[in-house]
Amino acid sequence: MSQFFQIHPQNPQPRLIKQAAEIIRRGGVVVYPTDSSYAIGCQIGDKAAIERVRRLRQLDDKHNFTLLCRDLSQLGLFAKVDTGQFRILKTYTPGPYTFILNATREVPRLLLHPKRRTIGLRVPQHPIALALLEELGEPLMSVTLALPGDDQPLADPYEMRERLERQVDLIIDGGAGGHAASTVIDMSGDEPEVVRVGCGDPAPFAVRA
Repeated sequence: MSQFFQIHPQNPQPRLIKQAAEIIRRGGVVVYPTDSSYAIGCQIGDKAAIERVRRLRQLDDKHNFTLLCRDLSQLGLFAKVDTGQFRILKTYTPGPYTFILNATREVPRLLLHPKRRTIGLRVPQHPIALALLEELGEPLMSVTLALPGDDQPLADPYEMRERLERQVDLIIDGGAGGHAASTVIDMSGDEPEVVRVGCGDPAPFAVRA
């Protein structure tokens, strides 16, 4: 049975954030809110927890996992970022965007796209997610909470509890979530490319004629 924490979406209770971080450090799989939709997360190097997330979401080995980072300096440890890319990241983070970038050696191999050696990175703008990242002191391996067969991410924490209480270790109730995932921008090539349109405005990255 999973635990169920009700955490204030604007002023997260430090005691509950500490407990949530400890569950993650012990190998737990956690559902938590972000500024786009709810997500599923675990420790970045925990193979068993990552496999549980794969099974839950029915993901193949070509799925680009995302590392949720607390700020740009942390993101820079895990991605190769040139000056032009840094300017873009500085403009659009924190926010509801995931950027696919070439990974550094700091990224565990089991999280990398097998052929391209890329990783998704994102800095959220949500007090609960940021408090959790601050307490952990490292990124959180993350995927959108969109279950197989569903058209959009789960948004109601009580529905999450009903459907997932035997499959995850903790559900953080931070209020109703969004129904759209982050917008995904592939920045691993010469020009940014919009891969998925979500709740972040794709217009700044659209190819202009």
